[in-house]
Amino acid sequence: MEKGLNILSWAEEDRPREKLLLKGRSVLSDAELIAILIGSGSSELSAVDLSKKILQSVNHDLNFLARLSVKDLTQFKGIGEAKAISIVSALELGRRRKATEPAKRIKIQSSKDAYESIAPELLDLPTEQFWVIMLNRSNHIIHKRNISQGGVSGTVADPKLIFKKALDDLASGIILVHNHPSGNLQPSHADRQLTKKIVEAGKLLEIPVLDHIIFADNGYYSFADEGEL
Repeated sequence: MEKGLNILSWAEEDRPREKLLLKGRSVLSDAELIAILIGSGSSELSAVDLSKKILQSVNHDLNFLARLSVKDLTQFKGIGEAKAISIVSALELGRRRKATEPAKRIKIQSSKDAYESIAPELLDLPTEQFWVIMLNRSNHIIHKRNISQGGVSGTVADPKLIFKKALDDLASGIILVHNHPSGNLQPSHADRQLTKKIVEAGKLLEIPVLDHIIFADNGYYSFADEGEL
């Protein structure tokens, strides 16, 4: 390969990887995105020019490009089996994403909504677990995070870990949930102390604790509903 045709040796404004980092993926052309996949071109063509040549062969139709096999792609000089596999794999991921219906985000409007949303994770468990439901500004669920697992009589929830995950998820609010395998819905003194501690931390970080649900298979206890937040 001629010196100067590898992506890292191009002028900065011509480097697709750097362009993606600096300006975002949406500004890259199809050829530049394919160039990132293949990494380098041939002795005659840069990765972008080689990608343009591939696209020209399918009239710039990505749907048609997705029909090409590894064998088809390796007919282009500079595209070996590894590069062809990268292109085929990327297009297959795109096809699968298109075929998958986006999951509808659940909106939490009450303690009952929170209880029902976490039920699949906590029903019939013999030991105690602590979960956090992460919410966006519209109170739609972003994630449900398992924070800790304990024994029959209790579990420990570290506020630092809770809010680290909340910050990672860009949560605007959280709902605490832990189960009582015994079926007893009354919060313990430790439950109340922990709730108070986490609520205060949430105020400092501007990530409010909207509720703490004590979950049992036969019902739940809501700190918010009981005016204990």
